[in-house]
Amino acid sequence: MRLSQSLFVTLREVPADAEISSHQLLLRAGYIRRIGRGIYAYLPMMWRVLQKVSAIVREEMNATGAQETLLPQLQPSELWKDSGRWDTYTKAEGIMFSLTDRVDGELGLGPTHEEVITTVAKDMIRSYRQLPQHLYQIQTKFRDEIRPRFGLMRGREFIMKDGYSFHANEESLKETYADMDQAYRNMLRRCGLEFRAVEADSGAIGGSGSQEFMVLAEAGEDEILYTDDEKYAANTEKAVSLPADLVESPFSSFEKRETPDTATIATLCKAVDCDPTNTVKNVLYQVVYDNGQTVLVLISIRGDQDVNEVKLTNELTKLAPDYDANTIIALTVPDADAQKKWAAKPLPLGYISPDLADDYIEGSKTVAAKFLRMVDQTAVELKNFVTGADESGYHVLGANWGSKFKLPKLQVDIRLAMAGDRAVHDPSQILQTARGIEAGHIFQLGTKYSEAMGATFMDENGKPQPLVMGCYGVGVSRLAQAAVEQSYDKNGIIWPVAIAPYHAVVVVPNIKDADQMAAAEKLYTELNSAGVETILDDRKERAGVKFKDSELIGIPFRIVTGKSLKDGKVEVVKRKDGDRQDIAIEDVVATVKGWVEEATA
Repeated sequence: MRLSQSLFVTLREVPADAEISSHQLLLRAGYIRRIGRGIYAYLPMMWRVLQKVSAIVREEMNATGAQETLLPQLQPSELWKDSGRWDTYTKAEGIMFSLTDRVDGELGLGPTHEEVITTVAKDMIRSYRQLPQHLYQIQTKFRDEIRPRFGLMRGREFIMKDGYSFHANEESLKETYADMDQAYRNMLRRCGLEFRAVEADSGAIGGSGSQEFMVLAEAGEDEILYTDDEKYAANTEKAVSLPADLVESPFSSFEKRETPDTATIATLCKAVDCDPTNTVKNVLYQVVYDNGQTVLVLISIRGDQDVNEVKLTNELTKLAPDYDANTIIALTVPDADAQKKWAAKPLPLGYISPDLADDYIEGSKTVAAKFLRMVDQTAVELKNFVTGADESGYHVLGANWGSKFKLPKLQVDIRLAMAGDRAVHDPSQILQTARGIEAGHIFQLGTKYSEAMGATFMDENGKPQPLVMGCYGVGVSRLAQAAVEQSYDKNGIIWPVAIAPYHAVVVVPNIKDADQMAAAEKLYTELNSAGVETILDDRKERAGVKFKDSELIGIPFRIVTGKSLKDGKVEVVKRKDGDRQDIAIEDVVATVKGWVEEATA
């Protein structure tokens, strides 16, 4: 490719709406252009990057025996209603673009394809003899993100590889899950990325277990916790740990004490001279289910701990049938305006007890008349603890479950694990923290979708059984930007060689110099013929502009037909470390080809 004939425009200024470095650089370097909120055009060089990422993904998937297919982006609502996820995706999370066609049929633009692939399997898989099967596609997905941001990291339209496997039993599923674990590690390694595989929450996809593949980067949206012995790593949404040891309570008898201006654990502990582990805080949440029912949830948890709202959401989703509902629409801490809709009288916020009376709720057809009470495991074993007295400015000290407060029946693990906690598998290991970008996610779905949609096969005994499923996703466009976020400097992008749009750029400082142009043309032709993907910068620009652009766009190797040409040499610069060498023209092709092969081995 000749830059003089290409659609190639770089920006010197940072676009105002670009927040993180990778987003800024992709815009400045002419890889993408914003078309609308969360919508981007992939320009020619970006498309080459995406094709290379897709090729690596495709090779690794094919190596496992998976079969490539292509599924419809428009999906009938009936499929999603059969699975029970239509309301979740159009109302609760609200991330599916939905529309009505000219005959009043409801459709959704696919954010994912479990329902479609399960329908295909239901129609085509009849017998255990056809199992296992594994199908995948690389396709554009659509999600109506509440806050699209960070460029391709969280867009409303993006490219994804999603695969789905079908099995006769859990053992077969686990074999494919292990194959995918290795395939995903291979993909990320071949793309030149540093990553961690971590335990993850399954979210709206569901299933019994899942694992995320996190590209390590400070700008990552996700926090991960891990141990130095490399035996544990998890997204904080899923992570577990051992809480800090209890400090013995200084209180031996029950009393109610005036504690003005102590609505926080820190001020309370200072006022009554106790450790946060001696306290129980009671946190109020408001959950709205898909049938419109609002339930007030009161969480009792040890004072030094915080609620993990993902874990809480999972627990509340399990309880949806108790309220004649299927899923959650919203989970919030009710503010003053929200409280006005259901509070019969002002709540003693900051001083609530585990036994806060139900008469604080003005029940109605849409508001449950009683609090749903839960206690975290950290608070269950506490003795002689401090907690609210249901009166502003007062706490009770030396309280115990059973005597002063009724222990909630729902005893759950909903605490947020944090860096500095001890690891469950080895208490001598302390959890460390890092930030990551989710590039891949694999799930063991089990029979969630097949049972809901009636997808069965005949087993060896001639009896119908639900298909056991797995699903496996890689964000192709997100992975490409994650590579930039992980590897750049003040001058621009530093692409890993395997996914760089081109391996080398030949820069002609002065296109009016016949010798420089002749040498550049020769190298350009020979490098491409040798399999080194090369562009020629033959633009009518100053040499300094060309050098800056080559660094900005991040091509791994720059070859300059400049001053050293008179000695039969050209300057070759490695983008990754800035190493410069004058190499004889006749040796350039072999040298650069060797570097490319070494970097992509």
